[in-house]
Amino acid sequence: MHVILVGSGIGGLTAALALSDRGVGVTLLEQAAAIEAVGAGVQLSANATRLLFRLGLEAPLRAAACAPEAVEVRDRLDGALNIHTRLGAFGEDRWGAPYLQVHRADLQRLLLDAAASRGRIDIRLGAKVEAINQDGARAYARLNGGEAVAGDAVIGCDGIHSSVRAALWGEQAARFVGQAAWRGLAPADRLPAGAVAAITGVWTGAGRHFVHYPVRGGALINVVGVVEQRRWRSESWTAEAERSLFAADFEGWPSPVSQLIAAVQTPWLFAIYDRPLLARWSKGRISLLGDAAHPAPPFLAQGAAMAIEDGEALARHIAGGAELAAALTAYEDERKSRTARVQAWSRRNARLFHLKGLAARGLFGAVTQVDRFRGAEPEARLDWLYGYQPPN
Repeated sequence: MHVILVGSGIGGLTAALALSDRGVGVTLLEQAAAIEAVGAGVQLSANATRLLFRLGLEAPLRAAACAPEAVEVRDRLDGALNIHTRLGAFGEDRWGAPYLQVHRADLQRLLLDAAASRGRIDIRLGAKVEAINQDGARAYARLNGGEAVAGDAVIGCDGIHSSVRAALWGEQAARFVGQAAWRGLAPADRLPAGAVAAITGVWTGAGRHFVHYPVRGGALINVVGVVEQRRWRSESWTAEAERSLFAADFEGWPSPVSQLIAAVQTPWLFAIYDRPLLARWSKGRISLLGDAAHPAPPFLAQGAAMAIEDGEALARHIAGGAELAAALTAYEDERKSRTARVQAWSRRNARLFHLKGLAARGLFGAVTQVDRFRGAEPEARLDWLYGYQPPN
């Protein structure tokens, strides 16, 4: 059995490791001439770290990551604490794996190092896929130089603008959600002592919200500020923008926000896009994974986690002994309802985080009251997500 994966992001590399560990050969096609991590921080909840640990990455991942004690959601007007979700040792005990935060470059390096140490994984750089096709026995990825790379299956792990998705279902433009995200990394030594706690902090306000959390042992603070607007449409994660505009978007917000914006090394700004649900992911020997199949706005911190879950499920079904097309259909059937639920929660959070003061306070209060009425701890609402246990 040999599988072609198109795209070397977190999902593609996870799938490559999971397939290799089950005895399946992998050719990973990456159009870039070199694999360079872009972006900044990545949040990995227990449903993701559990699967990465199964791939033998526990020690290096714990060493590279930060483990926050909690998520705190606060109102930007008066700093009132609306939601407190315990993580740290409490979360690891509840969900069976830790909640970790890591620099994307560090995570990608760990995955690449693991792939290099495995057999059965061939990573080909500068391999741009221009066409996908299949016959009764094989699937083919045709490269820009004319070469046809053959395998038992082709899986598109190539993001929201997936060429594999387009080959299966036709070209369809991604949907701009009317929001743009500021991103950056703030060195902790540029901040006043004690300015930012070792937590995931979320500040909410009318039409915008702000998130911060530590990476690289706390040496850097990952910063994200999301603003509703229509003017900025660039999707590049490395498009630099003026710090003064970043500060203006959050003018008058509490001091941790202004201090972090002032300390950010390089502010980046990118527009947020998503896509409607696909009726099907798979056709014969060709399927999709991660954002190629189910992109969602980043308001539940589950983009990387869903791609990691997809990679594990894909490998499990392909190596399970079923005929290949049936295995891909079973993989899709397992994953569709869960990823759709994550998409829905992400979109719900996009609205919740941007409500005006009294409306937001009322809705957050209602959530807390429902927990109390049910006699449940606040963390129980996340059991379905963080406590996910796929079959072995």
